[in-house]
Amino acid sequence: MKRVFGRGKSPCLAKVSIFFIVVALVAGTAGCVDTSGGDSYYLTIGSTAGGDVTIPGEGLYAYDEVTVVDLVAEADEGYRFVGWTGDVHTVADVNDATTTITVSGTYSIMANFGVNITLNITPMVAVGRHQTVGLKSDGTVVAVGYNHYGECNVGGWTNIIGVATGWYHTVGLESEGTVVAVGLNDEGQCNIGDLSGIIRVAAGQQHTVGLKFDGTVVAVGDNYYGQCNVSGWGNIVQVAAGDLHTVGLRSDGTVVAVGVSDEDQCDVGNWKNIAQVAAGRLHTVGLKYDGTVIAGGDNSYGQCNVGNWKGITQVAAGLYHTVGLKSDGAVVAVGANYYGQCEVNVWTDIIQVAADYDNTVALKSDGTVVGAGANYYGQCNVGGWSNITQVSAGSDHTVGLKSDGIVVAVGANDFGECDVGGWTGINQTAAGYWHTVGVKSDGTAIAVGWNDDGRCDVGGWRDIVQVAAGDMHTVGLESDGTVVSVGLNWYGQCDVGGWSNIVQVAAGNWHTVGLNSNGTVLAVGDNSYGQCNTGGWSNITRVAAGLYHTVGVKSDGTVVAVGYNDQGQCNVGGWSNITQVSAGHLHTVGLKSDGTVVAAGPEIELAKWDLF
Repeated sequence: MKRVFGRGKSPCLAKVSIFFIVVALVAGTAGCVDTSGGDSYYLTIGSTAGGDVTIPGEGLYAYDEVTVVDLVAEADEGYRFVGWTGDVHTVADVNDATTTITVSGTYSIMANFGVNITLNITPMVAVGRHQTVGLKSDGTVVAVGYNHYGECNVGGWTNIIGVATGWYHTVGLESEGTVVAVGLNDEGQCNIGDLSGIIRVAAGQQHTVGLKFDGTVVAVGDNYYGQCNVSGWGNIVQVAAGDLHTVGLRSDGTVVAVGVSDEDQCDVGNWKNIAQVAAGRLHTVGLKYDGTVIAGGDNSYGQCNVGNWKGITQVAAGLYHTVGLKSDGAVVAVGANYYGQCEVNVWTDIIQVAADYDNTVALKSDGTVVGAGANYYGQCNVGGWSNITQVSAGSDHTVGLKSDGIVVAVGANDFGECDVGGWTGINQTAAGYWHTVGVKSDGTAIAVGWNDDGRCDVGGWRDIVQVAAGDMHTVGLESDGTVVSVGLNWYGQCDVGGWSNIVQVAAGNWHTVGLNSNGTVLAVGDNSYGQCNTGGWSNITRVAAGLYHTVGVKSDGTVVAVGYNDQGQCNVGGWSNITQVSAGHLHTVGLKSDGTVVAAGPEIELAKWDLF
């Protein structure tokens, strides 16, 4: 090896100057190199700010043909090595700071360094179809929500600097530029093991997108509509993924997009002066340098009506809604609002917003998190209730009995299950899958909602002191301690005819629970998740049954629960001073002795997060 031109560690000569000098030398001497006999070739080595190539050094070198040259790049303090670029086709590993290059031609390579961003992680939130993910300042990740495919299994992640959520998968960007992913992988959306040099990630319905440090983009997963055809992109500074399309923001403020465009969501070729992009299901949003916003694509719910927005610093796009963060920390939203996902006008001190499917989540300046939208149907929106003496949680609705005997309800009302506005003289209520039941002061029962299976056929009941509503069955406790039941009986959930000395009943999806006068609990019906495993309970004063879980209030005001806990519905261990509980499909509600209400479930967990 002959060193034609090189440099040591002298601070007197800037890297960029040296690089252009050696490039000029190559250009000036390339014609003088005699390669006809395969004698020698030139290798030019340089580096970006943040580190040096220590072996063999930096500069212009001449090597015999097919020489294997050791390469060692070392990062300065506060920086990290991110990869080799240039003529790297004979570099053994472009992602390894210690590697080799085989000199079989005249080459020029560059060692690239980036700021070690693990030193300053910015907390953030991301929202998937039914999961919410939070990045903490220490690089760990928290998640709540639907976890059927493991999309919330992020407890072991560390050194994470960015997160993104798809429909049923979650993606994490590691500080070294590699990527981790959990959740559904039916289209290969989690096949990210080979990705490196990544500085940003985005996740669509069933695809994952990564922005590399050199401005190029990679994508894996579903490509039926061409949403992963990003290999030709360059000079990209930010990416966004919709359900079936992908959007890239170029360094010059223009935008590119690929994928399905049946609603013109990819027609962004004329956009200019864009600072940030976001992608919803069928629409694309762009934040301009001047704080105004542009949007294209499906506007059936008004999600593109952003023309009058001003002073915006960040945008996010959900299924059919668009959210904007204002410079003063307030939030605006347009589009579909059937789950309250646009009810963000009272939020303050917000520093980041995220939107997906039917909800909106925001990170506050103090590190806490707020959310709006699918709870899933507003069934946890009980903050304004007062004078409540009893609560009931159904599948997707919540019912409250007031001290004057009238009833209030929030949540889904597709089958009239919330049509309780005319009820009076009610002593107790119960909420089922799609129905609501009430006991009147004269011992009769009333019910509204779906009744194809007979679950509302309670008109002939007498001497009833309490009712419970299951998924497709209804249970009534008579004044003598015996029990009656109507509706479907697939799992034996209505086999309560032999019960006696019962003081309270509860009904789950396909199971029924009875509290005995001695404080013990019995249960019949489906037990696939252990929801009937109440045999060891004692000193119980109240019981409740959800979809696949059972809850009991102890005499000391604490709470116990068994059964399925995928949404955190059994996370009641810290509750105290509880006088009554009710369990919905995916959430649990508790009434405290001071008349306030607590709840457990995915959106309630957000209130406990402190990402700082």
